Amino acid sequence: MADVITRHAGIPRMSSMPWAVAGRTYAVEAIGAFFLVFTVAASVLSHSAFTPLAAGAVLMVMIYAGGHISGGHYNPAVTMAALVRGRIGLGQAVGYWVAQLVAGLVAGVVARAIVNPLTVPTPHLAGHALTAAVLAELLFTFALCYVVLNVATSKDQPGNAFFGLAIGFTVAAGAFAVGGISGGVFNPAVALGTTAVGLFAWTTFWLYVVAQLVAGAVAGLAFRVLNPDDK
Repeated sequence: MADVITRHAGIPRMSSMPWAVAGRTYAVEAIGAFFLVFTVAASVLSHSAFTPLAAGAVLMVMIYAGGHISGGHYNPAVTMAALVRGRIGLGQAVGYWVAQLVAGLVAGVVARAIVNPLTVPTPHLAGHALTAAVLAELLFTFALCYVVLNVATSKDQPGNAFFGLAIGFTVAAGAFAVGGISGGVFNPAVALGTTAVGLFAWTTFWLYVVAQLVAGAVAGLAFRVLNPDDK
């Protein structure tokens, strides 16, 4: 991600990107999103106490693995932030969103088939609990996207080696902090995959997705305001 996005090239513009290259970037996004969502869903379904660490770790390694090809978003909210920040075009963003969401849905189904617990709790949040969950998702999705833009797209940090660690630990910190409130999702692809297997109600899913995409857009705007010379 640092090499691909930081050096002002970002991801190649769709108008100049051969279809083979575009397909490769979408495939990398799908692979990264799949393993992120699969890790989260399998950890939760198997009642692992280390889900926050697992989520942060798999995101970190997948960013290091695929960042040089696709930018390593694996998250529609991050793609939204990159779009608003001006690092990718709308056509590319749509392609990324499709790849991420399809991979997330498949990952959730695969995790459910492998773990196959007898019961899957589906919390139905309402009132203050729902408001608190949406706010928690809004805040930490913003934090995640803000960190991504600053460590992986800033011209002041070209070629740094810590971008994956910073992004992965942001997810882990958020999951530890508000996982008990919102589930620590911070990613519409994760929301889709986990909702599809019954870990969230569909009414919660739509609210989460709106909050997460808004957070990504606000992070993109915040970066532009705070870094006016970094175009």
